[in-house]
Amino acid sequence: MAVLAVGGWLAWAVFTPITPAGQKFVLLRAGYSTRKIAAELRAAGVIQSERAFLIWHYFHRKRSMKAGEYLFEKAATLADIHSRLARGDIFVHTVVIPEGYTMFDIAQAIEQAGLGTQEEFLKAVQNDTDLIQDLSPEAKSLEGYLFPDTYEFTRTQSVREIVIVMVHHFRQVANTIGLTSEVHPTVIMASIVEKETAGPEERPTVASVYYNRLTKRMALDADPSVIYAELLAGIYQGALHHADLQVNSPYNTYRYPGLPPGPIGNPGKSSLEAAMHPARSEYLYFVSDGNGRHRFARSLQEHNRNVTAFRRAVRGQ
Repeated sequence: MAVLAVGGWLAWAVFTPITPAGQKFVLLRAGYSTRKIAAELRAAGVIQSERAFLIWHYFHRKRSMKAGEYLFEKAATLADIHSRLARGDIFVHTVVIPEGYTMFDIAQAIEQAGLGTQEEFLKAVQNDTDLIQDLSPEAKSLEGYLFPDTYEFTRTQSVREIVIVMVHHFRQVANTIGLTSEVHPTVIMASIVEKETAGPEERPTVASVYYNRLTKRMALDADPSVIYAELLAGIYQGALHHADLQVNSPYNTYRYPGLPPGPIGNPGKSSLEAAMHPARSEYLYFVSDGNGRHRFARSLQEHNRNVTAFRRAVRGQ
């Protein structure tokens, strides 16, 4: 009778479905004992009994359980849950990094996904330059080398491991497009191009403008570089005003000639290719046409006419 009673209890504990009270996330770290795993599952209310879990695992101990974060939101038996842990059916956090995101933007996205704090991420980006030194020895941070894409990360990954994945993706793309020399200045130019236009077809022409200005020893006068200078200083207010053009920073391309000392964001593939293969043009200026694209000019007089046309278009909206 006692054996039957124990067998009945075990069958009930193992095969009776349990429905969690809402979404339950359980983080099982590497090195957790079976007893610790059972306790975490019981505390989350997804199994009936720790002892039943231990007994069930004893008879299935050839199937090791995988560390990771698990989401429980549907009715499941203890046997189902044990199988999930053996398969490593872990929960992943999808993080979307758009082209042009700065390290500050990415740090915020990582924190919002619950994968680490902004401070941890920025510390890794600013300190772990060894991840790119062989390809870009001039890099003073990993800004520009965190390739924009849609990623799937888990909470068992450290912030540094997340950074490594992004840099590795950059290296893969760089290899695909043949970016093997003059990497740092190319990434800097690509980051400026990325910030200046969302139109892939315009990017080679925008790149040509900036290369032409460099050739003529003209200031780049790139507004996004001023914004980045203020982001680094922690003084950006969300909009750029005329007085901001005087900010004293080597990233301010109105005050300091040549390229800024580092990228001002993380460019995508088409901007990298535009920086590598700019269009052949004599353009020195460009301004928005009011429709998401730009008007290009060879002279200041032509540029001023384009600016007037832009202002007229804005007033007419």
